[in-house]
Amino acid sequence: MSLRVYNTLSRTKEVFEPITPGKVGMYLCGPTVYASPHIGHLVGPIIFDAMKRYLVYKGFDVTLVINLTDVDDKLIVASHEQNRPVTEIAAQYTDEYLKALWRLGINSVDRFPKVSEHIPDIIALIEKLVNNGKAYFSDGNVWFDVSKDSQYGRLSGRSPNDAMTGTRETEGGGKRSPADFALWKSAKPGEPEWQSPWGRGRPGWHIECSAMSMKYLGETFDIHGGGDDLKFPHHENELAQSEGATGKVFARFWCHNGLTRMRTKSKSGEWKEEKMSKSTGNVVSIDKVISAHGPQLVKYLILSTHYRSPIDFSDETVVATKKGLNGFERILERANRLGIHVTDETPDVDRASRTMLEGSTADFIRALLGFKMRWLEMMDDDFNTAGAIAVMHEIIGATNAYIDQTKIERERNESAIQAVGVAVSTLEKLAGILGLTLAPSPAEHRSTDSDGSLTDDLMKLLIEVRNRARTTKQFEIGDAVRNGLKKLGITLEDNQNGTSWKRDSEG
Repeated sequence: MSLRVYNTLSRTKEVFEPITPGKVGMYLCGPTVYASPHIGHLVGPIIFDAMKRYLVYKGFDVTLVINLTDVDDKLIVASHEQNRPVTEIAAQYTDEYLKALWRLGINSVDRFPKVSEHIPDIIALIEKLVNNGKAYFSDGNVWFDVSKDSQYGRLSGRSPNDAMTGTRETEGGGKRSPADFALWKSAKPGEPEWQSPWGRGRPGWHIECSAMSMKYLGETFDIHGGGDDLKFPHHENELAQSEGATGKVFARFWCHNGLTRMRTKSKSGEWKEEKMSKSTGNVVSIDKVISAHGPQLVKYLILSTHYRSPIDFSDETVVATKKGLNGFERILERANRLGIHVTDETPDVDRASRTMLEGSTADFIRALLGFKMRWLEMMDDDFNTAGAIAVMHEIIGATNAYIDQTKIERERNESAIQAVGVAVSTLEKLAGILGLTLAPSPAEHRSTDSDGSLTDDLMKLLIEVRNRARTTKQFEIGDAVRNGLKKLGITLEDNQNGTSWKRDSEG
């Protein structure tokens, strides 16, 4: 199945074919670094990191660029309010943002260009627009003439008459039409400024991304992404000015991720959903979320929703996410108790299918192959990470059932244990493609020895004591063992194959 990607520009899913065979260029609009990053700022990087990883898995050479806007109106306002230089504020929050990416394990980004370091590129692009009649100079400012773009609005579906909604421009400054937007703004006291052919000033918001994306990915590249709120006016204006300057297609695919919403309950008991936004104070610090719940929960929560859908963040979604992750932790814990520890040498289902499609493991390996194909189908359908994760849970369910059916926790069937190792290896590799790192719960299997064998032996002994007590109808002793372990955070589970144990997950 070919990869199909939803293109905001065409409003359809299209077969993905890169401009240059074997190579993919991706640009994601990054943050304006005027305040500490919140969880909404990390949605795009987590999604595009997963997209890149999957494209690399499919054999493409991928370049991913995320810009940092360190010259902007919001930074200037913050500078005045805090009585600190724009450069100092930008440096502080750039550092916080990059540290958040590092904590989340997002290491696939090839470049983080800053606006302040690309002023000559921006000026050169504006000059092209002025020279070919797409832009005009007035009162120290340079404006893009929206009337010169007959297709303006094709990305967002909005007309030039809507162009003032959501812009960062003000009236005046010599604009011919309210729809025209700034490419270069004349210098004002206390603001960053650079010399240009039109006098001292600074870039407008939209021109920055056009200049930086084309510098590193070319005048035409494959995928341009960003939050759904950037369709208009930012991306619409990027599209107009970029193609106005070059006469070429700017981005082949436009991909927009859903926004993060805070879901809270009012005093009357009604649920309320609001977009997460720094300007309204409705934010959750990414640093606090990672510290409280760990990076894998944050990534799992975001990837469990299709990237084009809104992401609800609440106490309830955190609890649901923990339960989802617990399924992965439990199967890894169960595998560890069987002596299975996945390494690079452990075969996944692709390698195992060469030798294990005969004998007692054949049906299980075939089932794993089927799950792997469905996982690929999900990812080929517009990077459906939510569907892919759902398939991974099916693998977990099938593996747990296989362990129960083969009774290998008691009878040690080595070929069956090897098949479970194949399942766990497959799970870990699929998770890695999404950028997830699976591991047993840190609350599980703490012991005094390095490999956990003492813990297992002690638990087997206690389970045997309990079972003998129950067999001899000494139920008080059996209950005392179960209740005592429960107080220590360990749960015994009786099933048709015997008794297993787990340490209760934290949180």
